[in-house]
Amino acid sequence: MPYTYDDQNIFAKILRGEIPNDTVLETEHSLAFNDIQPQAPVHVLVIPKGPYVSYDHFAQNASDAEIADYTRAIGEVCKLKGIEDGGFRMISNAGENGVQEVPHLHVHILAGRPLGRMLDKA
Repeated sequence: MPYTYDDQNIFAKILRGEIPNDTVLETEHSLAFNDIQPQAPVHVLVIPKGPYVSYDHFAQNASDAEIADYTRAIGEVCKLKGIEDGGFRMISNAGENGVQEVPHLHVHILAGRPLGRMLDKA
């Protein structure tokens, strides 16, 4: 997958402070915020602050510090939201076939209700 980062995407604008967000957690390399159109009682997006398009782009190019911070930020969001015991789903879409809508790495953390099967057979 080509990794052409669009610095005008909505998450880049949020990181620059051009668009407000409902912050759940901010660290040196990551930002987590509540989704504006939640699909579950808990729906948090976690993004790295660096210009990464997808998780594979991030895994191949981010520094060890960025990778550790991002991973720990995801864990901390789960702790802050109290969802460790009840379970959650973490989704990261990549590229056209993965139905990625914003070309900036992000994971959706969804919890608070049964979420059903992940994919229907097609």
